[in-house]
Amino acid sequence: MTANAPVLDDIAASLARGTLIPYLGPGLLELVPDAPVPASPEQLVAKLTAKTTVPHKIRNKLTAAAQYIENFKHRKSLVALMNEAYAASTPPSALHRRLAELPLPLVVDAWYDDAMQTALAARTDWGQVQGLAQSEHFGTWFGFYGADGAVTPDEYAAGWTTLLYKPLGGRAPAANYLVSDSDYVEVLTEIDIQTPIPPAVQNIRAGRNFLFLGCRFNDQLQRTFARQIMKRSSDRHWAVLPGEPTRNELRFLAEQNITRIDLPLAEFAARFATLGAEATAA
Repeated sequence: MTANAPVLDDIAASLARGTLIPYLGPGLLELVPDAPVPASPEQLVAKLTAKTTVPHKIRNKLTAAAQYIENFKHRKSLVALMNEAYAASTPPSALHRRLAELPLPLVVDAWYDDAMQTALAARTDWGQVQGLAQSEHFGTWFGFYGADGAVTPDEYAAGWTTLLYKPLGGRAPAANYLVSDSDYVEVLTEIDIQTPIPPAVQNIRAGRNFLFLGCRFNDQLQRTFARQIMKRSSDRHWAVLPGEPTRNELRFLAEQNITRIDLPLAEFAARFATLGAEATAA
């Protein structure tokens, strides 16, 4: 469905009700001119394989290449390469900053950069929870961090206005990464029964609406994570998805009752800024 006044009105109404949950993907970094970090799985795997020898047949496959590095170098080598790839702090776009100005109960950020954290840095009423790799944190699926980056007890999240959820981890504050095949296998084994999804996220999402920004659903992993994170939320969601969707994307949108907004991300961001201003005023 192309973006029109009723769709934008629905998003504005969700904002006003406090039921909107933005779900950010790597594509959101297209709004950051000259982003200093890899802004797609393709860019990231190119960065990783430029630093170490990987068999040709998996050089363009992020999770497989990461697994090879982990197996034949060491997990520490993979983490070091990820740290190097995301060492630079990413300046937030205007859309990141607008989201940070809103009292959103939950923001899902499914990429490794720190743009959303940087946008939230002026506030003290937020914290984050990140997915943890079982190879480094066996038996512990996620970790909570306060606005200052310090490890905090899970129950502190109840006192935050905004919870930032980074299911794949991130460079800051503790170099947590889900990136290799084995990282995902461990999570996918349990994700259907929701074990890797923090209870705080499960509680907040109930009855709420997701807005996907910078996400594509042409990969099984991306669809699985989105599906499981959305589980038991509501039956109305939106995705800014310009260009022609793939057959799998169309099937996923229909399955999850996600309305497609056929607008360039930059154009949607400009329109959302107005909706955000109205919600703030309300």
